Amino acid sequence: MSDIVLLFPGQGSQEVGMGADLAAHSQAARRIFEQADDILGFSLSRLCFEGPEAELTDTINAQPALLTTGIAALAALEEALGRPLAAGAAAGHSLGEYSALVAAGALDFPHALRLVRERGRLMKFADERAPGGMAAIIALDTDVIARICADASARTNAFVHIANDNCPGQVVISGDEAALTEAMAAAEKAGARKVVRLAITIAAHSPLMGVVQEEFAAAVRATPIHPPRFPVIANSTAQPLLSAEAIREELVGQLQNTVRWTESMQYLIDQGFEQFVEFGPGRVLAGLMKRIDRRFRRMPSIATWEDVKKLLSHQTPSNLSSNSFTQN
Repeated sequence: MSDIVLLFPGQGSQEVGMGADLAAHSQAARRIFEQADDILGFSLSRLCFEGPEAELTDTINAQPALLTTGIAALAALEEALGRPLAAGAAAGHSLGEYSALVAAGALDFPHALRLVRERGRLMKFADERAPGGMAAIIALDTDVIARICADASARTNAFVHIANDNCPGQVVISGDEAALTEAMAAAEKAGARKVVRLAITIAAHSPLMGVVQEEFAAAVRATPIHPPRFPVIANSTAQPLLSAEAIREELVGQLQNTVRWTESMQYLIDQGFEQFVEFGPGRVLAGLMKRIDRRFRRMPSIATWEDVKKLLSHQTPSNLSSNSFTQN
């Protein structure tokens, strides 16, 4: 197998205009957006290309929009390459895990699109039933943050914990409003360089999502899922997903479990992977990878047609479709 790893960003990376340039230059990308419009029954493409921002940022829309844009970016690169991109593994941050599963053939795009639309609807409903929030903590040891969250949960009789371990020095916490506020204040007191409340009311990757987990589990059970063509690294375990059963368990558990992104990337690096390509807007994952391992300071990101041309100008088709590597 190839040593190329496909990476897909999660919610928060969305931006008005995403995918428009790809759709304008790539017939394959344009077809993905047209397919999404037909499946959802409204112009998701116009929402991605033109906004308004508030509507695009709404969880119920942001999730299918990011899935569609990431898969359109991959389709554009493969169209320009003239053949499918050979990959050795894939990973996606939170919502991006669904894009990774589509890329690996475990989910087909229509089923994935319907599933993430439902995921977004249910997460929005969970916020109405059990409101909470999220905050980023910069430059504080992860173990210290974990203790702060445990203490804040005990003091408030509520819940807050680590939702995303993104990279060394960047952790996101999530939970009930009272516990979250307590933990933010404690993190500042403990010497965090920055504590930033995120512009999101949903307490993703926390037990507050438990109010919708059974309903979402039913949606996952009803969705056809296949063994992936290559490993997809699970957010919850930082280990490969190799079977349909493991994927179902991961998708349901991921609602409440921590995204172990640092460990996921370190696992791939330890397995010998050296080429990582990000698909979708924002270039967030490229930035995180710089902090996880300084060797990846210039990781390619595909968000525009210019990105496609730039990648192809630095890579030969054989480099992007090599089968000379053994799957680990």
